[in-house]
Amino acid sequence: MQTSWRIGSLFGIPLYIDSSWFIILAAVTLVNQFDYAKWGPAVAWSAGLGMALLLFGSVLLHELGHSLVARSQGIKVNSITLFMFGGVAAIDQESKTPGQAFQVAIAGPAVSFVLFGLLSLLGLVLPAPEPVTVLAADLARINLVLGLFNMIPGLPLDGGQIVKAAVWKLTGDRFAGVRWAAKAGQTLGAIAVSFGIAVVLLAGESGVAGIWIAMLGWFVTRNASAYDRLTDLQEALVQLSASDAMSREFRVVDAGMTLRQFADQYLLAELPGPERPFYAASEGRYRGMVVPDDMRFAERSLWESQTLHSIVRPLSDIITVEENTPLVEVINQLEIHKLPRITVLSRAGAVAGVADRGDIVRALCQKLQLRIPEAEIKRIKSEGTYPPGLQLPAIAKATADALSPQSP
Repeated sequence: MQTSWRIGSLFGIPLYIDSSWFIILAAVTLVNQFDYAKWGPAVAWSAGLGMALLLFGSVLLHELGHSLVARSQGIKVNSITLFMFGGVAAIDQESKTPGQAFQVAIAGPAVSFVLFGLLSLLGLVLPAPEPVTVLAADLARINLVLGLFNMIPGLPLDGGQIVKAAVWKLTGDRFAGVRWAAKAGQTLGAIAVSFGIAVVLLAGESGVAGIWIAMLGWFVTRNASAYDRLTDLQEALVQLSASDAMSREFRVVDAGMTLRQFADQYLLAELPGPERPFYAASEGRYRGMVVPDDMRFAERSLWESQTLHSIVRPLSDIITVEENTPLVEVINQLEIHKLPRITVLSRAGAVAGVADRGDIVRALCQKLQLRIPEAEIKRIKSEGTYPPGLQLPAIAKATADALSPQSP
């Protein structure tokens, strides 16, 4: 079911509205028309709707501030979406340095503060009918509140991004920055939820504001927790290496055996079970990988005399990683080359193991102390797909991009 709709683009950035946006649009219009009731029903409702749209226009400009600064750093901005709690810019990757991260974070509040200043000034110097001056003053205050609210020092708010950048700068550790900012967001969100509930209980029917505060607190807490979990996963991807995930699910065969012997002993007599790759060796050295499909390029009449040497793929010609390769790079290599598994080499250049998506998920779950049924691991190995909802390829790519050296 579609939950968001594209309404156009700005500076080449697609703009979307989430279905929840219509709920808050109606609510803001209703509340504002009561504030403007003295102007009569028609003007009050028009002004209420106009203020609601101007509010989201301000949110859009706020997110556009983030987006344009990110684009100036060479970062792709996929979209801007307006929803119940404001807006969000979908940025393809994080900034490379804490200074750049600070610039992206501060850009949104800076836009809101500039709008506050301009609207306040226009309301003072330009003669206009009362509804226009009142709307300008109210919109100025809204932008001030929007800027100040987003400066609250906890993720996912801009203030949390600033805290992340500051801790990252002080410690040199991006992950530490996210953790501090996420914990702050969780704490502040929990306080907001408690305060909102207290307002509802104490104020009774007039405690609508408390419901809104509690909902905002829940939103902040949930998203801050998501940042924390994502950081755990990203750290694990960087800390784990290919050797932590690889298995010995491969077979070593004699490179000197004939194609007929190989077919009879290993292919025709193959028992049902998971597919395992073959590597040929002779004289104590690995000669390469044997891909059974390559046998069809050899004349059947020559199978009795041709050896595996004739079809083996040298290790230098296949995609491999070393034992100390970070797991994030293993995942990226699997996805880039569309491989079911990847060969892991020792420092000496020998085959140390193989790693597939099931091995990777098992290693991550062990690292993060998460339980996963062995049946699910077998499914992943068989189908070559990660569990639903686990966007591991995208997370690995974003992590690698964020940690890669900055381009000159």
